Amino acid sequence: MKKKKIVIFVGYDCNNNCRFCINSEKRKIKSKTTDQIIKEIYLATKKEKIDIIEFIGGEITIRDDFFKIISTAKKLNIPDIVIATNGRMFSDINFAKKALEKGLSTIIFSIHGPDSKTHDLLTRSKGSFIELMRGIENFKKIGFNNINANTTIVKQNFKKLPQIAKLHVKLQIKNVEYIFVDPQYGGANKDFSNMVPKISIASKYMRKALDIGREAGYYQWKVRYVPLCYFTDYLDQISEINEAKLFLSKHWAPDFVNEDVVKSRKKYAREKTKRCKGCKLFKLCEGIWKEYIKNYGDKELNPIKDK
Repeated sequence: MKKKKIVIFVGYDCNNNCRFCINSEKRKIKSKTTDQIIKEIYLATKKEKIDIIEFIGGEITIRDDFFKIISTAKKLNIPDIVIATNGRMFSDINFAKKALEKGLSTIIFSIHGPDSKTHDLLTRSKGSFIELMRGIENFKKIGFNNINANTTIVKQNFKKLPQIAKLHVKLQIKNVEYIFVDPQYGGANKDFSNMVPKISIASKYMRKALDIGREAGYYQWKVRYVPLCYFTDYLDQISEINEAKLFLSKHWAPDFVNEDVVKSRKKYAREKTKRCKGCKLFKLCEGIWKEYIKNYGDKELNPIKDK
């Protein structure tokens, strides 16, 4: 039976300014109030009876009501309370301790480079990598290990994916997602040519990263938003396939509501072209971003034919 998951976007304010951010042009949209978020949490438990609630932004940890939001979800006995974060606020160990005390159960840290130079270049926030690493170490000092990570793949970091993967191993992060950048909106859409790599090239480094995880015994590392023709030996490590099998996901944001994330992504954002016809992975694959095809065409797509 699939788990019910609701992702609540609390707003788009952030203490980083990532070059590729899909929400970069939404900063002026008013964030949800505390009351709005709490009402949504209650709605999620009373009407939806969810298994997982995830809070994302923007950056939820910079809100004054962060602990109240987490504690409300805890009081309503939601089994898994998740946040996606840039990790900077957790550089204060007391902040990290309080988050756990209030009920936070799972954390996803965004790590976009193996070092300050790469990560800070992309976040456009000096010192963000150091604060992020300190935040992760603080949780480890406390004894909290339900730590996950994601990396957005762009031109500025894809060649460093093996180094990033080695950092993930060093940090003992067993669940990692390597996300091919979404250029449908935001920063990567506005600056497509400087941000979005060719999948035929970036995929080589993505596979190397997955191999590093496998060598360390981490088979929960995955890739997201990729055409399957470049990952035929990694079909058990594709986020979309995993998501469709295991979760019923909804997104509630200040400016939109998406009641079926998988279905809408296939319909509105991803594309398979005539070139894909006859591929034995056609039904399983979501294709690649429509904006990618618009800019780069489909010649890189390599349909897998039966012998």
